[in-house]
Amino acid sequence: MDSAPSTDRTGVGYLPPAARTLMKLVVTGPFGVGKTTLIRTLSEIATLHTEEAMTQSSTRLDDTAGLPDKTTTTVAVDFGRLTVLDDLVLYMFGTPGQQRFLPLWEDIARGALGALVLVDTRRLADSFAVMDMVEEQGLPYAVAVNRFPDAPAHSDEVLRKHLDLAPETPLVQCDARERRSSIDALIALAEHVLTRMPRPEDPS
Repeated sequence: MDSAPSTDRTGVGYLPPAARTLMKLVVTGPFGVGKTTLIRTLSEIATLHTEEAMTQSSTRLDDTAGLPDKTTTTVAVDFGRLTVLDDLVLYMFGTPGQQRFLPLWEDIARGALGALVLVDTRRLADSFAVMDMVEEQGLPYAVAVNRFPDAPAHSDEVLRKHLDLAPETPLVQCDARERRSSIDALIALAEHVLTRMPRPEDPS
């Protein structure tokens, strides 16, 4: 059997027989930051989404300033899968970005090894509550700046200072619509998680 992962996004697809490390990761961030787009861009299988059209009630709750084209919102979970190497498979769980979904967020995050926090430089302050939730769960995380066309550009140094990131927290720039840079963001998180995992004892 060919060990390469299926790239057919219309079917379920199967894990390569050599897969040994399965890693559950959370893709999170504030409302409208591109979580669903990133998972769609990366997943090698047909993705699962629970998006609903935004109603008048939700627009009163969710700040759509700067998001004129936002018409849907995730109300439960996004799910996708990416095989990075033959023996490393990443399961991506996207979470709703609104505070009112906190109990659901905690359920989704249970058992995750790390989180990729997407941020938008037009609304950096919206990221603080999300990073607080991630830290409260004790999850290692990386921050990915999703580059929107009209978003202001800042140096990594400025972003780290504004977001109050620890020196060891990875910070990357990406475009959630572009596969290569999105893969780089997820790999930065996976490598960060792997460096924090306990190493197996030497049998000798």
